[in-house]
Amino acid sequence: MKNPVLPAVEERAEELAALGAVNEKLGKLDDSAAKILRDTGVIKMLQPARYGGAEAHPRDFAETVMRIASLDGATGWVAGIVGVHPWEMAMCDQRVQEEIWGADNDTWIASPYAPMGVLRPVDGGYVFNGHWQFSSGTDHCDWIFLGAFLGDEDGQTLMPPRSYHVILPRSDYTIVEDSWDVVGLRGTGSKDIIVEDAFIPAHRAVPFSSMMDGSALAASGLSNPTYAVPFTTIFPLGITSAVIGIAEGALAAHLAYQRTRVQVTGTKVKDDPYVLFAISAAAEEIKASRISMLENVTRIYDKVAAGGEISFNERAASRRTQVAAAWRAVRAMDEVVARSGGNGLRMDNPIQRFWRDGHMGMAHAIHVPGAVFHVAALTDLDVTPPPGPMLSMI
Repeated sequence: MKNPVLPAVEERAEELAALGAVNEKLGKLDDSAAKILRDTGVIKMLQPARYGGAEAHPRDFAETVMRIASLDGATGWVAGIVGVHPWEMAMCDQRVQEEIWGADNDTWIASPYAPMGVLRPVDGGYVFNGHWQFSSGTDHCDWIFLGAFLGDEDGQTLMPPRSYHVILPRSDYTIVEDSWDVVGLRGTGSKDIIVEDAFIPAHRAVPFSSMMDGSALAASGLSNPTYAVPFTTIFPLGITSAVIGIAEGALAAHLAYQRTRVQVTGTKVKDDPYVLFAISAAAEEIKASRISMLENVTRIYDKVAAGGEISFNERAASRRTQVAAAWRAVRAMDEVVARSGGNGLRMDNPIQRFWRDGHMGMAHAIHVPGAVFHVAALTDLDVTPPPGPMLSMI
């Protein structure tokens, strides 16, 4: 099936690329960049059809995020993260879906999911407190998912921990200005969030286990296979796709610059076999990252579409593929950036922004390979499931 959004993105490609430096200077997406994401329908790709969404194949979503990130890393990153949230919201309580999308189905939802808050039970729901970092695109969102642990009546975390995703309107949390001052992805505006004694109705506190065990999907009535893809495949998909797209953007900017470049030795880059070898090797590594990423999610989609279930071993292997794809793409990007010369790293050259954005993207928790590779290897050795917190990223 044809990607329903990518042609619209291509029509706005020059605008998106031109806004990269603007976003970075603002420290968040410029309103024009956010409007392009709205106009093209990127954020609604995984949104349910009953609220104007495309219910798109996750492969199409990944391809679209990669293309946007190849034009501007920050815009691609926001598209990848904010664009995943409608997928989860589609399986939440119908009451909160109506609260968010009933009057305006273009409403955006932010995050983060890190469990940095505590839910204290009270009559009818919970009292919620916490402080979170890294809420990407949050200035353009009117609702938010926040990670939390369930607490007791005194607000102390229950053991063993029970993880929740808590849904709040903009009036119930504070965005901390000037809390996003980093080396890369500056245009994402990934600011801190603070919640103080917010009341959360019970229907807006979602047990994370319900997303993992399929019970949320079963209760939703959704039949599109997109929603049967595991959370730990879908959530990283937007982020890893953005990183691969950023590497593609760096390669494209490098090639544009090298076409007419003459090195200090007087040798044209087109006549330097060593640089040419590095360019080709890097291009193939970045392409391999793209292919493995898309093949991975397509294979999982095809299995659930045929009525199959994704085993823990398959989830672990899927995560390994995602993490490895991101690392492969960024290593390849480093090879071409190192051959861009001093002028390639001037602040008016987009190569350096892609380079910084890509490395910042690798710092996200989902790209830390240690636990993911450890678990994947254990499953290959028939140790399933492995113990402790290593499960959190699988």
